[in-house]
This record gives sequence, structure tokens and C-alpha cells, in this order.
Amino acid sequence: MSGVGIWGVGKGLPKELVLNDDFIARGLDTSDEWIRSRTGIQSRYIAGPDEATSDLAYMAACEAMAAAGVVPAEIDLIVVGTTSPDYLGFPSVACILQQRLGIRVVGAFDVAAACSGFNVAMTTATQYFVSGMATCALVVGADCLSKYVDWTDRSICVLFGDGAGAAILKPVQSGYGVLYSRLYADGSHADILNIQGGGSRQPFTKAVLDNKSHFIHMQGRAVFKVAVTAVLDALQTALTAIGRTPEDLALFIPHQANLRIVEYVREKMGLTEAQCFTNLQQYGNTSAASIPIALCEAYAQGRICDGDLIALVGFGAGFTWGVNLIRWGGYS
Repeated sequence: MSGVGIWGVGKGLPKELVLNDDFIARGLDTSDEWIRSRTGIQSRYIAGPDEATSDLAYMAACEAMAAAGVVPAEIDLIVVGTTSPDYLGFPSVACILQQRLGIRVVGAFDVAAACSGFNVAMTTATQYFVSGMATCALVVGADCLSKYVDWTDRSICVLFGDGAGAAILKPVQSGYGVLYSRLYADGSHADILNIQGGGSRQPFTKAVLDNKSHFIHMQGRAVFKVAVTAVLDALQTALTAIGRTPEDLALFIPHQANLRIVEYVREKMGLTEAQCFTNLQQYGNTSAASIPIALCEAYAQGRICDGDLIALVGFGAGFTWGVNLIRWGGYS
């Protein structure tokens, strides 16, 4: 059986670039040094009132399709990883994207795993190829979490940016493409990163708005501890499963949440700086979009070549995490 690989990637970003100093101008009690020293973030793109998740997903999808040389008629599956859809509940971003791209009636749906969304979408789409139900898939990670933050809370609002990244999956030669995928979840850590208000547990009321429970709430130290353990274990398990070591990785692309987390994992795995790709300095935490945006930039910068082994590792609320090991290239 042939493999399933990435034929093209793309990204989509909002119009507004927000620097750390801009928060000060907005009246937030913070500083550029405070934000950089704790997160590594220097700037991020923030969606305006007229920009939604599907708008960014559309931009990324168009770029990925062009890079892969794929037209809408070829796509027979759309999977979007997002936890900030245009509308509460339905319709899905995938359905909106399908209509906007002019894709025929095919399977199209969203998966919700927060910052692990792209990993879940990738793994899900890959299984459609294995079962024979897909031959060309559009996989997207997209989020606008800036719309879910309290802009007076400096511990949260400086972290997130908005964006989308997309990939076109098609068959590749055996031995290339997705070599390993695995998804994880541990709901016992659900309370360390969540949005409590606005769902069926606590529907929107004046009380929800007053106590701001419809915004993102996070226990930063707890997230750090869970994330580093999860990523380290998942990556080592994945490499062992295919008989490889950290030295065999051409590039490690983790979820871009916090530079401290990325550096901790890199050092513990014994990876060099050249083996690890980061761009959170420019984009902040774009949730499900962070890995595909980083993948797009790494490829554009010549950091990924045919035959390279790359690791995509995401982690996020739920608590969820996942890993995809990919041998790049093998196009027939």
C-alpha cells in the first residue's frame, strides 16, 4: 500500500499585527520585557470584527491547494481542527469552507481538540485514506482565540494570536508520508485550561458575562507540567515505534505555545537548535493553527527537504496531545 503525504501547505493570517508594546498603549499593565521573558512572544496577528475563523481557513486552503496543484474538484474530504468556529455549534467551519471553495458534496467536518486540533485532523484524514474513503484531503488547523480572551487579563491576552494553516494530503510512495500517528487525551486535567461559560453546562446569562467565565482560563504552571511530560513521552514512543532516535529527526515542529516549554522539551530530547522550529515569537499561540503555520514557514525557508523525517507534536486543553511522524516527499 502507498503512503499518505503532504503535497502542499499554506497559511492565512488576519490583517492586524499587534506588538507587545501595543498592549501598553491599550492600557494593560505589562511591558515588552515582561511578555518576552515569560513567553518568548514578540508579536501576534489579531482578527478584526470582520474576520472569522473560516476567513483565515479559506486563505490557508487556497494557498495549500495552489502549492499542491490541486483544484476543488479533486478534493473528496475536508477536516478542520478548531475550537473557535464561526458559529456556536453549527454549521461547521468545514462546511463553510466547502461552500466557499466551490468543492462538491463530500465529507466535511470539524474536530475539536484545542491546540492539538491539527494533529487530530491529520490523523483522522489519514485513516480515510487507509480505509479507501479518500484520495485527496484538505486538512486545516484554524482558530481565533483572541475573541475568547479577557483583554484586561495580562496573563492570558498576550499569549494568543489568530491564524490558520492548511495541508493537502494525497498518496505518496511507500515509505514516505505519515509513518506514525497517535492521539492521546486525559480528561482528569480538564480544569487546568478551559472556557467554562457559554456551553450547555453554563449557557450565556448575565451572570456568565459578569463573572467572565466565557473567557479562557488557564493554570499556567499546571499546563507546563502536563505538557512537557506528555510531549516527551509521546515523541519518544513514536520514534521508538518506527525504530528511530531523536538524532534521526530533521525537524521537530511542536505546538507553539510558550518558548519555555519548547526549549525544555528540546533539551530533554537532546535535540539541537537546528532540529527544532519555532515561530511563536512572531505569531504567539495560534492554537490549532500553530503547527501547520510553522510547517508552512519551515518549508518556505528550506528547512524541510525530500526524505526528511519530521515530527509534529501538539498539546492543548482537554487535556489532549498527539504526534505525527512524517517522511517528507515520495511524490509519484
